[in-house]
Amino acid sequence: MSPGSQQLKERSAPRGRRTNRRAVRGKVADGPASKRGTTSKRVLILGAAVVVLVGGGAFTAYTAVQNASAPPTQPLTLDEMAQMLGSDPFGSDLKSDMLKAQAAQALKADKIAAERDNRKALSQVKIVDEAPGGGGFNPQQLPPGTSNPTGNRALGKEMLESRGQGGEWGCLEKLWMKESGWNERAMNTSSGAYGIPQSLPGHKMASAGSDWQTNAATQIEWGLSYIKGRYGSPCGAWAHSQAKGWY
Repeated sequence: MSPGSQQLKERSAPRGRRTNRRAVRGKVADGPASKRGTTSKRVLILGAAVVVLVGGGAFTAYTAVQNASAPPTQPLTLDEMAQMLGSDPFGSDLKSDMLKAQAAQALKADKIAAERDNRKALSQVKIVDEAPGGGGFNPQQLPPGTSNPTGNRALGKEMLESRGQGGEWGCLEKLWMKESGWNERAMNTSSGAYGIPQSLPGHKMASAGSDWQTNAATQIEWGLSYIKGRYGSPCGAWAHSQAKGWY
């Protein structure tokens, strides 16, 4: 190799190393910059999350304080519930109506079968020794010999007259004689309806008094309110009973 060629080779070698150094510097310079950008984004995201969490917690705490300091609300009356719902609390109850209709159909079918078989038809009601429970009430054992259908009829007439509907007495007397015989212990053998007005279920009468299982006056009060709310009058209820077999 000639001296000129050897010198050219030695001069060109450092340039390559310098070029590599520049490339390395470029890579080193690029790395921290991109990391700094990523770190900044993470800081922003974490900051936003903290704001949301802190703000949500503050709102929840504020709401809890407001609710705790608010005065207690009184329960709604039946009339208020009726206005709010746009219907009468003594109005139609589809499930109960279906059970009543099924019981009436079963009674009618048994009557036809009894005539064919020359036997006595089944009774619509039975007089029970234990009042039904439900609606938070336990079944209650009834003392023997305390029912008074005759006295219940007199009480029903008096309570109807106090409502200004004395002229409807004939309809009410026939309606509840058919339904229960005016016995506060009467229970429908098919549907389980209970009491003088045959409430289904029986614990609906608790709206008139907690003694609905045994007190004829409480049952009559509820029954008269039910009739007024749904049929307008005892004669309206009696007409429905005659047409459908139930009311």
